[in-house]
Amino acid sequence: MAPLRGKTWAGLAALAAMSMVAAGCAEQSAGSAEAAAEEYPTKDISYAVPFDPGGESDITARLQQQPLEDVLGVSVAVSNRPGGGGAVGWSELATSMKSDGYTWMGANLPHVVLQPLARDDAGYETGDINWAYIFESTPNALVVAKNSKWNSLEDFVAAAKDGKLTVGGSSDFSANHIGTLALSKDADIDLTYVPFSGTAAATPALLGGQVDALMTYNTEALDLVDQGAKVLGVASEERLPNLPDVPTFKEQGFEVVQGAYRGVAVPPDTPDEIRQQVADAFAEVNQDPEVIKKMESLGFIIEDMGPEESTEFTEQQVTEAEDLLETYGLLKD
Repeated sequence: MAPLRGKTWAGLAALAAMSMVAAGCAEQSAGSAEAAAEEYPTKDISYAVPFDPGGESDITARLQQQPLEDVLGVSVAVSNRPGGGGAVGWSELATSMKSDGYTWMGANLPHVVLQPLARDDAGYETGDINWAYIFESTPNALVVAKNSKWNSLEDFVAAAKDGKLTVGGSSDFSANHIGTLALSKDADIDLTYVPFSGTAAATPALLGGQVDALMTYNTEALDLVDQGAKVLGVASEERLPNLPDVPTFKEQGFEVVQGAYRGVAVPPDTPDEIRQQVADAFAEVNQDPEVIKKMESLGFIIEDMGPEESTEFTEQQVTEAEDLLETYGLLKD
């Protein structure tokens, strides 16, 4: 073996020095992240909702706003960034938002699973959704206008077998959309799904006779009942407390359990310690008796999933979504 010469020794020494500097920088970076987490939060927080005002995501965020401020001790500003059924906001979350814990984005299932599976231009991948917490769910409900001739899901399915019916919903590749596809598949009928920019925009279409029915959320179904509309079924495992006289799809012979789950996500590179503090804040708000009372009165079902459980739950939904989208030729190549 040849002896090491001067230049080689010099190179090794330089490499060792660079390694020590890199290690020092890593330790300093880790120390800075820990210090930031210990001090968090020290300034106002932006809580963005990627949907129109007036929908379930917006209503929930504004209901949470003051309790979050009480827990965190800083101002929480709620804003709306609609577009693409949420995709505009989630693309921004994945690519351009600061990862310092001071910008949050509302996130919805199954939307964040369906859009990347079906769209070439979704602008984000499901794995980019860095969940902090999933705090609520709303099962789908099939609703028709008060003057509709259909009084049961059986009536509606029978009519759909005689001719194509239109079903409105909150957006393409949303819980309403996949709920409509699931009913179409299970009942062996051909329904035309009509997407709107959000739940608030879809409701007038039913009341104005632009669509035959809505696949909406149980929360909106409650409001529609007050306006005389008829709820033909809910896509939940059991009947809902706010709609006790409405049978589930399963009770009526259709194996359809679908709905939306809502939570909050932070940008992908947000330190785990800060993401956990965001999760802890939402967990505390979810235990607030006043929040519980308001959410349940509106029909929201409270969920409590932290970062890991939310991520695992999302992964479980991917396989089911792939199968259903593939059945209807909607899975992108």
